[in-house]
Amino acid sequence: MNSMPVQSGELSALAVAVADADLELAARHRPLLRLDAREPFLPLAAGYAVYRQEVQSVSSKFRIRPVAACVIEYALWYDWDIQHLYDLEHVWVHLDADECVVKVEASRHGARRVMLRTDRSLPVEDGRPVLYVEPGKHAHWADGQEMQEKSGTLVSAMCGAFAGSEGIHLSNRFSDRGLISATPLDIRLARLKMKRAAFSPSFTFERTGDEGQGLALVPWPVLEGWIPARVSKLVKALPAEVPHLAAVFLDCGDTLADEATEEKIPGTEVVVKAELIPAAGEVVHRLVQSGYRLALVADGPRATFENILGAHGLWDCFEAHIISGDIGELKPSKKMFAAACDALRLGPEDRARTVMVGNNLERDILGANRFGLISVFLAWSKRRSHKHRLRRERPRLTLSHIWQLPDLLERIELCLPMPAGKTEIDA
Repeated sequence: MNSMPVQSGELSALAVAVADADLELAARHRPLLRLDAREPFLPLAAGYAVYRQEVQSVSSKFRIRPVAACVIEYALWYDWDIQHLYDLEHVWVHLDADECVVKVEASRHGARRVMLRTDRSLPVEDGRPVLYVEPGKHAHWADGQEMQEKSGTLVSAMCGAFAGSEGIHLSNRFSDRGLISATPLDIRLARLKMKRAAFSPSFTFERTGDEGQGLALVPWPVLEGWIPARVSKLVKALPAEVPHLAAVFLDCGDTLADEATEEKIPGTEVVVKAELIPAAGEVVHRLVQSGYRLALVADGPRATFENILGAHGLWDCFEAHIISGDIGELKPSKKMFAAACDALRLGPEDRARTVMVGNNLERDILGANRFGLISVFLAWSKRRSHKHRLRRERPRLTLSHIWQLPDLLERIELCLPMPAGKTEIDA
Protein backbone atom coordinates (compact mmCIF):
# COMPACT_ATOMS: atom_id res chain seq x y z
CA MET A 1 0.00 0.00 0.00
CA ASN A 2 1.08 3.55 -0.65
CA SER A 3 -0.07 6.51 1.41
CA MET A 4 -1.03 8.46 -1.71
CA PRO A 5 -1.56 6.48 -4.91
CA VAL A 6 -0.21 7.83 -8.16
CA GLN A 7 -3.10 9.69 -9.76
CA SER A 8 -4.02 9.38 -13.40
CA GLY A 9 -1.98 11.90 -15.33
CA GLU A 10 0.25 12.75 -12.37
CA LEU A 11 3.04 10.60 -13.72
CA SER A 12 2.22 11.00 -17.38
CA ALA A 13 5.83 11.95 -17.99
CA LEU A 14 6.83 8.68 -16.37
CA ALA A 15 4.40 6.55 -18.32
CA VAL A 16 5.09 7.67 -21.87
CA ALA A 17 7.48 5.73 -24.07
CA VAL A 18 10.91 7.28 -23.82
CA ALA A 19 13.07 7.59 -26.89
CA ASP A 20 16.15 6.27 -25.17
CA ALA A 21 18.44 3.57 -26.52
CA ASP A 22 19.12 2.41 -22.96
CA LEU A 23 15.48 2.00 -21.92
CA GLU A 24 15.15 -1.61 -23.04
CA LEU A 25 18.48 -2.45 -21.46
CA ALA A 26 17.33 -0.99 -18.15
CA ALA A 27 13.98 -2.76 -18.42
CA ARG A 28 15.60 -6.18 -18.94
CA HIS A 29 17.76 -5.88 -15.87
CA ARG A 30 15.51 -3.94 -13.50
CA PRO A 31 15.73 -5.24 -9.93
CA LEU A 32 13.20 -7.72 -8.61
CA LEU A 33 12.52 -6.38 -5.13
CA ARG A 34 11.21 -8.81 -2.54
CA LEU A 35 9.27 -7.07 0.21
CA ASP A 36 7.96 -8.09 3.62
CA ALA A 37 4.40 -9.40 3.67
CA ARG A 38 3.46 -6.52 6.01
CA GLU A 39 5.35 -3.81 4.11
CA PRO A 40 3.11 -0.72 3.97
CA PHE A 41 5.02 1.15 1.25
CA LEU A 42 5.79 -0.08 -2.24
CA PRO A 43 8.31 1.57 -4.58
CA LEU A 44 6.65 3.79 -7.17
CA ALA A 45 9.30 4.60 -9.74
CA ALA A 46 12.88 3.94 -10.80
CA GLY A 47 15.01 6.54 -12.50
CA TYR A 48 17.74 4.87 -14.53
CA ALA A 49 21.08 5.99 -15.92
CA VAL A 50 23.65 3.95 -17.87
CA TYR A 51 27.37 4.56 -17.43
CA ARG A 52 30.12 3.23 -19.70
CA GLN A 53 33.05 4.95 -18.05
CA GLU A 54 34.04 6.20 -14.61
CA VAL A 55 31.99 9.24 -13.64
CA GLN A 56 30.12 10.81 -10.75
CA SER A 57 26.61 9.37 -10.28
CA VAL A 58 23.82 11.67 -11.43
CA SER A 59 21.48 10.64 -8.59
CA SER A 60 23.67 9.59 -5.66
CA LYS A 61 26.79 10.66 -3.77
CA PHE A 62 28.85 7.81 -5.22
CA ARG A 63 31.36 7.70 -8.06
CA ILE A 64 30.54 5.04 -10.64
CA ARG A 65 33.31 2.71 -11.80
CA PRO A 66 32.14 0.04 -14.27
CA VAL A 67 33.90 -3.30 -13.76
CA ALA A 68 32.98 -4.41 -17.28
CA ALA A 69 31.11 -2.88 -20.23
CA CYS A 70 28.59 -0.72 -18.36
CA VAL A 71 26.66 -0.06 -15.16
CA ILE A 72 22.92 0.54 -14.95
CA GLU A 73 22.01 2.71 -11.99
CA TYR A 74 18.44 2.52 -10.65
CA ALA A 75 17.27 5.26 -8.29
CA LEU A 76 14.24 3.75 -6.53
CA TRP A 77 11.61 6.10 -5.18
CA TYR A 78 9.32 5.33 -2.22
CA ASP A 79 7.05 8.05 -0.82
CA TRP A 80 7.72 6.90 2.73
CA ASP A 81 10.35 5.24 4.85
CA ILE A 82 8.76 4.11 8.15
CA GLN A 83 10.71 6.90 9.86
CA HIS A 84 10.16 9.76 7.42
CA LEU A 85 8.67 11.14 4.22
CA TYR A 86 11.10 10.79 1.26
CA ASP A 87 13.04 7.66 0.43
CA LEU A 88 15.43 7.32 -2.52
CA GLU A 89 17.34 4.02 -2.67
CA HIS A 90 19.79 2.75 -5.30
CA VAL A 91 20.78 -0.42 -7.14
CA TRP A 92 23.76 -0.72 -9.51
CA VAL A 93 23.93 -3.56 -12.04
CA HIS A 94 27.27 -4.17 -13.82
CA LEU A 95 27.06 -5.85 -17.24
CA ASP A 96 29.73 -7.30 -19.51
CA ALA A 97 29.79 -6.96 -23.31
CA ASP A 98 27.43 -9.93 -23.63
CA GLU A 99 24.96 -8.30 -21.23
CA CYS A 100 25.65 -10.79 -18.46
CA VAL A 101 25.43 -9.49 -14.88
CA VAL A 102 28.90 -9.59 -13.33
CA LYS A 103 28.33 -7.52 -10.19
CA VAL A 104 25.41 -6.11 -8.20
CA GLU A 105 25.63 -3.27 -5.69
CA ALA A 106 22.85 -1.67 -3.68
CA SER A 107 22.25 0.97 -1.03
CA ARG A 108 21.98 0.16 2.65
CA HIS A 109 21.50 3.03 5.10
CA GLY A 110 23.63 5.47 3.16
CA ALA A 111 26.34 2.96 2.19
CA ARG A 112 26.91 1.11 -1.08
CA ARG A 113 27.20 -2.66 -0.55
CA VAL A 114 28.14 -5.50 -2.89
CA MET A 115 25.22 -7.91 -3.06
CA LEU A 116 26.19 -11.60 -2.69
CA ARG A 117 24.22 -14.52 -1.33
CA THR A 118 25.60 -16.40 1.65
CA ASP A 119 27.11 -18.94 -0.76
CA ARG A 120 28.90 -16.00 -2.49
CA SER A 121 26.83 -16.31 -5.66
CA LEU A 122 25.28 -13.34 -7.44
CA PRO A 123 21.60 -12.74 -6.57
CA VAL A 124 20.46 -12.83 -10.19
CA GLU A 125 17.56 -14.58 -11.92
CA ASP A 126 16.88 -14.25 -15.64
CA GLY A 127 19.21 -11.27 -15.84
CA ARG A 128 17.51 -9.40 -12.99
CA PRO A 129 19.09 -8.84 -9.58
CA VAL A 130 16.86 -10.29 -6.85
CA LEU A 131 17.12 -8.20 -3.70
CA TYR A 132 15.45 -8.41 -0.30
CA VAL A 133 14.19 -5.09 1.04
CA GLU A 134 14.32 -4.24 4.72
CA PRO A 135 10.78 -3.85 6.07
CA GLY A 136 9.88 -0.20 6.36
CA LYS A 137 13.46 0.99 5.75
CA HIS A 138 14.03 -0.37 2.21
CA ALA A 139 17.75 -1.07 2.55
CA HIS A 140 18.90 -3.96 0.37
CA TRP A 141 20.17 -7.45 1.11
CA ALA A 142 20.92 -10.43 -1.11
CA ASP A 143 19.42 -12.87 1.39
CA GLY A 144 16.35 -12.37 3.57
CA GLN A 145 17.45 -14.80 6.25
CA GLU A 146 20.79 -13.06 6.59
CA MET A 147 18.97 -9.74 6.92
CA GLN A 148 16.82 -11.03 9.75
CA GLU A 149 19.75 -12.61 11.58
CA LYS A 150 22.04 -9.58 11.35
CA SER A 151 19.61 -6.64 11.50
CA GLY A 152 16.20 -8.03 12.43
CA THR A 153 16.12 -6.61 15.95
CA LEU A 154 17.14 -3.13 14.80
CA VAL A 155 14.74 -3.15 11.84
CA SER A 156 11.87 -4.24 14.10
CA ALA A 157 12.66 -1.39 16.48
CA MET A 158 12.73 1.16 13.63
CA CYS A 159 9.37 -0.12 12.37
CA GLY A 160 7.91 -0.01 15.87
CA ALA A 161 9.14 2.15 18.75
CA PHE A 162 11.18 4.45 16.48
CA ALA A 163 8.65 4.83 13.67
CA GLY A 164 8.31 8.45 12.54
CA SER A 165 11.44 9.62 14.31
CA GLU A 166 12.43 12.10 11.56
CA GLY A 167 9.11 13.26 10.14
CA ILE A 168 10.34 14.62 6.81
CA HIS A 169 13.80 13.88 5.45
CA LEU A 170 15.41 17.27 4.88
CA SER A 171 19.00 16.30 4.21
CA ASN A 172 19.04 15.27 0.56
CA ARG A 173 19.90 16.53 -2.92
CA PHE A 174 16.54 18.29 -3.27
CA SER A 175 16.34 19.99 0.12
CA ASP A 176 19.95 21.13 -0.27
CA ARG A 177 18.85 23.03 -3.39
CA GLY A 178 15.76 24.47 -1.73
CA LEU A 179 13.37 22.29 -3.75
CA ILE A 180 11.95 20.50 -0.69
CA SER A 181 11.08 22.22 2.58
CA ALA A 182 8.75 21.72 5.51
CA THR A 183 7.27 23.67 8.40
CA PRO A 184 7.37 22.44 12.00
CA LEU A 185 3.71 21.43 11.63
CA ASP A 186 4.48 19.46 8.45
CA ILE A 187 7.23 17.57 10.25
CA ARG A 188 5.02 16.80 13.24
CA LEU A 189 2.21 15.52 11.03
CA ALA A 190 4.60 13.30 9.08
CA ARG A 191 5.91 11.90 12.36
CA LEU A 192 2.36 11.19 13.54
CA LYS A 193 1.49 9.51 10.25
CA MET A 194 4.44 7.13 10.49
CA LYS A 195 3.83 6.44 14.19
CA ARG A 196 0.33 5.35 13.24
CA ALA A 197 1.83 3.17 10.49
CA ALA A 198 4.16 1.32 12.90
CA PHE A 199 4.13 -2.44 12.38
CA SER A 200 5.93 -5.66 13.29
CA PRO A 201 7.80 -7.12 10.30
CA SER A 202 7.07 -10.73 9.41
CA PHE A 203 10.39 -11.28 7.57
CA THR A 204 8.47 -13.34 5.06
CA PHE A 205 9.09 -11.73 1.70
CA GLU A 206 5.87 -12.51 -0.13
CA ARG A 207 5.41 -9.20 -1.95
CA THR A 208 7.44 -7.79 -4.83
CA GLY A 209 8.02 -4.47 -6.50
CA ASP A 210 6.32 -5.91 -9.59
CA GLU A 211 2.91 -5.82 -7.88
CA GLY A 212 0.17 -3.88 -9.59
CA GLN A 213 1.62 -1.80 -12.41
CA GLY A 214 5.13 -2.29 -11.07
CA LEU A 215 7.82 0.34 -11.07
CA ALA A 216 7.50 3.22 -13.49
CA LEU A 217 10.87 3.04 -15.27
CA VAL A 218 12.09 6.37 -16.62
CA PRO A 219 15.35 8.24 -17.24
CA TRP A 220 16.71 9.79 -14.06
CA PRO A 221 16.12 13.42 -15.20
CA VAL A 222 12.39 12.68 -15.48
CA LEU A 223 12.22 11.27 -11.96
CA GLU A 224 14.42 14.07 -10.67
CA GLY A 225 11.99 16.66 -11.99
CA TRP A 226 8.99 14.84 -10.51
CA ILE A 227 10.17 14.17 -6.95
CA PRO A 228 9.90 17.74 -5.55
CA ALA A 229 6.34 18.08 -6.82
CA ARG A 230 5.49 14.67 -5.41
CA VAL A 231 6.84 15.57 -1.97
CA SER A 232 4.98 18.88 -2.04
CA LYS A 233 1.74 17.07 -2.83
CA LEU A 234 2.26 14.58 -0.01
CA VAL A 235 3.02 17.36 2.47
CA LYS A 236 -0.04 19.39 1.46
CA ALA A 237 -2.26 16.35 2.04
CA LEU A 238 -1.05 15.77 5.62
CA PRO A 239 -3.37 18.17 7.51
CA ALA A 240 -6.46 16.54 6.02
CA GLU A 241 -5.34 12.95 6.47
CA VAL A 242 -3.48 12.99 9.81
CA PRO A 243 -5.50 13.63 12.99
CA HIS A 244 -3.84 16.35 15.08
CA LEU A 245 -4.55 18.95 17.71
CA ALA A 246 -5.93 22.25 16.47
CA ALA A 247 -4.40 24.25 19.34
CA VAL A 248 -3.09 24.19 22.88
CA PHE A 249 -4.39 26.74 25.40
CA LEU A 250 -2.18 27.41 28.41
CA ASP A 251 -2.82 29.10 31.74
CA CYS A 252 0.07 30.97 33.34
CA GLY A 253 0.07 31.03 37.16
CA ASP A 254 1.44 27.74 38.54
CA THR A 255 1.18 26.38 35.00
CA LEU A 256 4.09 28.32 33.55
CA ALA A 257 5.04 30.79 36.28
CA ASP A 258 5.62 29.93 39.94
CA GLU A 259 3.10 32.02 41.88
CA ALA A 260 5.23 31.68 45.04
CA THR A 261 7.90 33.86 43.41
CA GLU A 262 5.59 36.67 42.24
CA GLU A 263 6.47 40.26 43.06
CA LYS A 264 3.60 42.72 42.64
CA ILE A 265 3.34 46.47 42.44
CA PRO A 266 2.18 47.40 45.94
CA GLY A 267 -1.55 47.87 46.17
CA THR A 268 -2.22 46.23 42.77
CA GLU A 269 -2.55 42.79 41.21
CA VAL A 270 0.08 43.57 38.61
CA VAL A 271 3.02 41.18 38.85
CA VAL A 272 6.32 42.75 37.85
CA LYS A 273 8.41 39.58 37.98
CA ALA A 274 8.17 35.87 38.70
CA GLU A 275 10.21 32.75 38.09
CA LEU A 276 9.02 30.01 35.77
CA ILE A 277 8.22 26.60 37.17
CA PRO A 278 10.92 24.02 36.30
CA ALA A 279 11.10 23.20 32.56
CA ALA A 280 8.22 25.52 31.61
CA GLY A 281 10.29 27.65 29.25
CA GLU A 282 11.83 24.66 27.53
CA VAL A 283 8.41 23.05 27.10
CA VAL A 284 6.85 26.12 25.50
CA HIS A 285 9.73 26.46 23.05
CA ARG A 286 9.52 22.74 22.25
CA LEU A 287 5.81 23.05 21.49
CA VAL A 288 6.50 25.94 19.13
CA GLN A 289 9.28 23.95 17.43
CA SER A 290 6.79 21.10 16.98
CA GLY A 291 4.31 23.35 15.18
CA TYR A 292 1.61 23.57 17.85
CA ARG A 293 -0.55 26.68 17.84
CA LEU A 294 -0.49 28.20 21.32
CA ALA A 295 -2.86 30.59 23.03
CA LEU A 296 -2.43 32.05 26.49
CA VAL A 297 -5.74 31.92 28.38
CA ALA A 298 -5.13 33.49 31.77
CA ASP A 299 -6.84 35.49 34.51
CA GLY A 300 -5.33 38.79 35.60
CA PRO A 301 -4.12 42.11 34.23
CA ARG A 302 -2.42 42.08 30.83
CA ALA A 303 0.66 43.78 32.30
CA THR A 304 1.23 40.79 34.59
CA PHE A 305 1.68 38.39 31.72
CA GLU A 306 3.60 40.80 29.56
CA ASN A 307 6.03 41.24 32.45
CA ILE A 308 6.41 37.57 33.36
CA LEU A 309 6.40 35.97 29.92
CA GLY A 310 8.24 38.82 28.26
CA ALA A 311 11.10 38.61 30.73
CA HIS A 312 11.51 34.91 29.97
CA GLY A 313 11.18 35.20 26.19
CA LEU A 314 7.83 33.41 26.03
CA TRP A 315 5.33 36.16 25.17
CA ASP A 316 5.89 35.87 21.41
CA CYS A 317 5.55 32.08 21.54
CA PHE A 318 1.79 32.56 21.79
CA GLU A 319 -0.29 33.23 18.71
CA ALA A 320 -3.00 34.78 20.87
CA HIS A 321 -3.15 36.29 24.37
CA ILE A 322 -6.60 35.95 25.92
CA ILE A 323 -6.55 37.71 29.27
CA SER A 324 -9.43 38.28 31.64
CA GLY A 325 -8.38 41.90 32.17
CA ASP A 326 -9.12 42.48 28.47
CA ILE A 327 -12.20 40.25 28.16
CA GLY A 328 -13.88 41.51 31.33
CA GLU A 329 -14.67 38.05 32.69
CA LEU A 330 -12.71 35.32 34.48
CA LYS A 331 -12.52 31.65 33.63
CA PRO A 332 -14.61 29.49 33.64
CA SER A 333 -16.54 32.00 31.52
CA LYS A 334 -17.00 30.66 28.01
CA LYS A 335 -16.11 34.13 26.71
CA MET A 336 -12.46 33.43 27.54
CA PHE A 337 -12.36 30.20 25.56
CA ALA A 338 -14.50 31.55 22.74
CA ALA A 339 -12.14 34.51 22.38
CA ALA A 340 -9.19 32.13 22.11
CA CYS A 341 -10.93 30.10 19.42
CA ASP A 342 -11.87 33.25 17.53
CA ALA A 343 -8.32 34.56 17.69
CA LEU A 344 -6.99 31.30 16.23
CA ARG A 345 -9.88 31.03 13.73
CA LEU A 346 -11.07 27.74 15.21
CA GLY A 347 -14.62 26.58 14.65
CA PRO A 348 -16.90 24.57 16.96
CA GLU A 349 -15.72 21.39 15.25
CA ASP A 350 -12.17 22.12 16.43
CA ARG A 351 -12.98 22.17 20.13
CA ALA A 352 -12.74 18.38 20.52
CA ARG A 353 -9.13 18.55 19.35
CA THR A 354 -8.07 21.56 21.37
CA VAL A 355 -6.32 21.16 24.73
CA MET A 356 -6.59 23.47 27.75
CA VAL A 357 -3.82 23.09 30.36
CA GLY A 358 -4.22 24.71 33.76
CA ASN A 359 -3.80 24.33 37.51
CA ASN A 360 -7.27 25.41 38.66
CA LEU A 361 -10.10 22.89 38.68
CA GLU A 362 -12.77 25.55 39.30
CA ARG A 363 -11.60 27.80 36.46
CA ASP A 364 -9.39 26.08 33.89
CA ILE A 365 -10.85 22.60 34.00
CA LEU A 366 -14.51 23.47 34.54
CA GLY A 367 -14.38 26.09 31.79
CA ALA A 368 -12.61 23.78 29.35
CA ASN A 369 -15.03 20.92 29.99
CA ARG A 370 -18.08 23.12 29.55
CA PHE A 371 -16.67 24.47 26.28
CA GLY A 372 -15.93 21.00 24.89
CA LEU A 373 -12.13 21.17 25.09
CA ILE A 374 -9.72 18.44 26.23
CA SER A 375 -8.97 19.47 29.81
CA VAL A 376 -5.52 18.78 31.29
CA PHE A 377 -4.92 19.46 34.97
CA LEU A 378 -1.37 20.35 35.98
CA ALA A 379 -1.01 19.11 39.54
CA TRP A 380 2.45 20.61 40.13
CA SER A 381 1.38 23.14 42.78
CA LYS A 382 -0.49 22.37 46.02
CA ARG A 383 -1.72 25.96 46.21
CA ARG A 384 -5.22 24.99 45.06
CA SER A 385 -7.40 21.93 45.56
CA HIS A 386 -6.71 18.76 43.60
CA LYS A 387 -10.18 17.37 44.38
CA HIS A 388 -13.04 18.26 42.10
CA ARG A 389 -16.32 19.34 43.71
CA LEU A 390 -18.46 19.13 40.57
CA ARG A 391 -18.52 16.41 37.94
CA ARG A 392 -17.47 18.92 35.30
CA GLU A 393 -14.45 19.93 37.35
CA ARG A 394 -12.98 16.49 36.78
CA PRO A 395 -10.11 16.78 34.27
CA ARG A 396 -9.86 14.51 31.27
CA LEU A 397 -6.14 14.09 31.93
CA THR A 398 -3.70 15.01 34.70
CA LEU A 399 0.01 15.85 34.67
CA SER A 400 2.29 16.11 37.67
CA HIS A 401 4.97 18.14 35.85
CA ILE A 402 4.86 20.46 32.84
CA TRP A 403 7.77 18.62 31.19
CA GLN A 404 5.38 15.72 30.61
CA LEU A 405 3.16 17.84 28.35
CA PRO A 406 4.83 17.30 24.92
CA ASP A 407 4.64 13.52 25.24
CA LEU A 408 1.05 13.73 26.45
CA LEU A 409 0.04 15.88 23.48
CA GLU A 410 1.53 13.34 21.09
CA ARG A 411 -0.35 10.50 22.81
CA ILE A 412 -3.57 12.48 22.52
CA GLU A 413 -2.95 13.04 18.81
CA LEU A 414 -2.28 9.35 18.21
CA CYS A 415 -5.64 8.57 19.83
CA LEU A 416 -7.66 11.02 17.77
CA PRO A 417 -10.01 9.27 15.31
CA MET A 418 -9.07 9.04 11.66
CA PRO A 419 -11.10 11.21 9.24
CA ALA A 420 -14.16 9.51 7.81
CA GLY A 421 -13.25 7.10 5.04
CA LYS A 422 -9.54 7.10 5.93
CA THR A 423 -7.39 4.29 7.30
CA GLU A 424 -3.99 4.47 8.97
CA ILE A 425 -2.29 3.84 5.63
CA ASP A 426 -4.46 4.52 2.60
CA ALA A 427 -3.91 2.32 -0.41
